[in-house]
Amino acid sequence: MDIVFIRQLQIDTVIGVYEWEKTITQRLEIDLELATDIRQAAAQDDIRLTLDYAVIATRVQQLICAEPIELIETVAEKIATMLLEQFATHAVRVRVCKPTAVANAQTVGVQISRGNWA
Repeated sequence: MDIVFIRQLQIDTVIGVYEWEKTITQRLEIDLELATDIRQAAAQDDIRLTLDYAVIATRVQQLICAEPIELIETVAEKIATMLLEQFATHAVRVRVCKPTAVANAQTVGVQISRGNWA
């Protein structure tokens, strides 16, 4: 199994449960891992045969910025579902961090795994 990954994708969006959070944008940092098979793409040196991380990053940003979301758990689930439905991957790991959520912490967040990692 091969992994295509994106680390620390930074997205500024409206996120939060408190009323004051719903009036500002906050930064999320997102890590993605997508399980796939890159052998054919590598053999033919053809991006059309692999997962294009630029396209993935754009789609994730569009998804997260489309409407306000309260929970980073919701963000993670939405991303995982979209990746599994729209890209040639059979398993994903999504980590969503909210660096400004807790004053004395570098970051807080959630990490989920979905799909078949076997």
